[in-house]
Amino acid sequence: MTETTGAPIAPRSSVTVAPRLSGTVRIVGAGLLGASIGHALRAKGIDVVLSDTSPAQLRLAIDYGAGRAAEDADSPALVVVAVPPDVTADVVEAELRRYPDAVVTDVASVKLQPFRELTARGVDLTRYIGSHPLAGRERGGAISARADLFIGRPWVVCRDEQTRPADLALVEALALDVGAMPLEMTPEEHDRSVALTSHVPQVVASLLAGRLAEAEEGALRLAGQGVRDTTRIAASAPELWVQILGANATPVVEVLDALAADLREVSDALRAPDAPGSRRVVAETIRQGNEGVERLPGKHGQNRRFEQLVVMVDDTAGQLGRLFGELGELGVNVEDLRLEHSPGAQFGLAEISVDPAALHGAISGLTERGWRIAGTSND
Repeated sequence: MTETTGAPIAPRSSVTVAPRLSGTVRIVGAGLLGASIGHALRAKGIDVVLSDTSPAQLRLAIDYGAGRAAEDADSPALVVVAVPPDVTADVVEAELRRYPDAVVTDVASVKLQPFRELTARGVDLTRYIGSHPLAGRERGGAISARADLFIGRPWVVCRDEQTRPADLALVEALALDVGAMPLEMTPEEHDRSVALTSHVPQVVASLLAGRLAEAEEGALRLAGQGVRDTTRIAASAPELWVQILGANATPVVEVLDALAADLREVSDALRAPDAPGSRRVVAETIRQGNEGVERLPGKHGQNRRFEQLVVMVDDTAGQLGRLFGELGELGVNVEDLRLEHSPGAQFGLAEISVDPAALHGAISGLTERGWRIAGTSND
């Protein structure tokens, strides 16, 4: 299919919201996160200067419009450190020293390790506030940067007793200006949380995807959306994840050990599926998974749930556009969309999430218009 696989994006408002930040923002590290922050701030008219140890990466980010090259005369009010975890503490220390009037934050995916390193060195951390936007893509680098990367995403801010209110407000303004939702956590809370919701999922996805590396071609031809969904993030960069997992090893190991125990319980039950209690172990495993999924925030962070409608879509240009258009005519809002292609077939399956109250009208209206309904979440 020639259309994009994301849900349709509502037209942006023509009303321009004034930025909360003012002055110059310096971004150290012009990769995916750094360049994306630059694009988002530049879109609001903020002066962004970029620095990177890689001249090629820096030139590419500048060419794409993420900011301008740093100059000796720059006097930033805020410095954003967007470098790999193993050098985050070094760069934060250098930026604090170089710009004594600036607030320095970092966007590394671990928060406790750099804080401990800086504390052990005796660095004055009054002007340092660790933070982390929960956003990213499988592909990195300035070429993958997007101004809308952070819209609607959580942005953790780690304050402590030394943090001045005005400095905290500056980092929160950064998050708000790029469209994120700031929330406060301690470094310990952050690292425990991302171990469960981000770091262990990466390991699990990679392990599962690794089982596909030597699989028979016949088996791979049977791969459906389930295996694609559970292995999507396995395409991430190994070099970065070696650093992330090493920096957050303790809470990651705790979750992996618990998960390993769960896996062992299920595998033992399946060794003797007819033994007393085996079916209960399997059923409880699936039920607990249902409960966990139900706890995940839905659209816009709400706990509101939607019904799924699966529509068969011919693999020809314009079909998804026509489907969205006709759903709009029926007054049905597409809350989410997932596409699955059928191997060897000239059609795909569009799994559309809609408000439960709109499900019946969507089915009847689309059927009348000639669409083939392959199923619903109520089937």
